Amino acid sequence: MKKVRVWDLPLRLFHWILAILIVVAVVTQNIGGNALEWHFRAGYAVLTLLLFRLLWGFLGTRYARFASFIYGPSTIVGYLRGRKDGDGRTRHVAGHNPLGALSVFAMLGILLMQAVSGMMANDDIASEGPLAKFINKDLSDQLTWLHAEVGSLLIYVLVGLHVLAILFYRVVRRKRLAAAMITGDQEVEAEAPAANDSWGMRLFAGLLLSACAGFVYYLVTLPPKAF
Repeated sequence: MKKVRVWDLPLRLFHWILAILIVVAVVTQNIGGNALEWHFRAGYAVLTLLLFRLLWGFLGTRYARFASFIYGPSTIVGYLRGRKDGDGRTRHVAGHNPLGALSVFAMLGILLMQAVSGMMANDDIASEGPLAKFINKDLSDQLTWLHAEVGSLLIYVLVGLHVLAILFYRVVRRKRLAAAMITGDQEVEAEAPAANDSWGMRLFAGLLLSACAGFVYYLVTLPPKAF
């Protein structure tokens, strides 16, 4: 087994900060009251990170790009069956495996739905998303239901499955997925090119994140007459 730099620093920071923000959002939502202010702030930060991740999926390093872990149905089925090449190695070498790729796309999609719907939701009392003023009350109520009931449940399910997958790979397959997301290095069975985790790419990621933060701030501070 060899170690190869697979996860760049921006991607690792995205992963762990996103996890912390999800916990903050869930806790503050359950507390309610004045804590909802922090729920909104966590939501804005989550949306910023998601926008960054979407851009990084096209402009980032080798294994962060979506093109590196888009697999067809036959590849996914083959991976689940443990299909191997002629030399006895599994087809997947480095980066997100086919099953992990499905988890990534599902998590990004659901979190994006949750963040966008939250921007237009309301609690019928004193709080509403910054974009709720631009849509009618009925649509805002529907998005509130989607955000509070459907999205929240899906996030709980996906987080649970994510944790179970980490435990499965650690106990059954003896692979430390969480450790790789900390160090950035992944153990591989065959030769694999390393990701370009240079300070130049890190600076580029910082600029992209700043642009995303600026866009979200623009949305949050839009005046009622913007449209």
